[in-house]
Amino acid sequence: MITDPISDMLTRIRNASVVKKQFVEMPLSNIKFALAKVLEKEGYVLAVEKVGESPRATLRIQLKYDDGQSVISSIKRISKPGRRVYTKSNELQKVLSGVGVAIVSTPNGLMTNNDARKRRLGGEVICEVF
Repeated sequence: MITDPISDMLTRIRNASVVKKQFVEMPLSNIKFALAKVLEKEGYVLAVEKVGESPRATLRIQLKYDDGQSVISSIKRISKPGRRVYTKSNELQKVLSGVGVAIVSTPNGLMTNNDARKRRLGGEVICEVF
């Protein structure tokens, strides 16, 4: 049993990008799909799709590479089950001086720290990507 499915997802993406896999697959959940869609929108992955039917559906993510190097150089979990990290909209930090993004779970869904700051929404900081 996986106690932290988001951390498992991030680890699978990190490991697959290190060994230069084209695709990575994992069990599907709504939060993982939303997180993958934010990564796709920000240009860190090429494509995200649901594969299969409901009880055994999987999430397939196509990783993105630039000149043989993964676009994702670091993907790190911030808020963990043992220590949740919540931040107000005016306290959201830039990641690597604005080069990277933090993904925040807000009342309006998952979004980047830049979008959350513009909409004046705070929430749980899920992860940082750069």
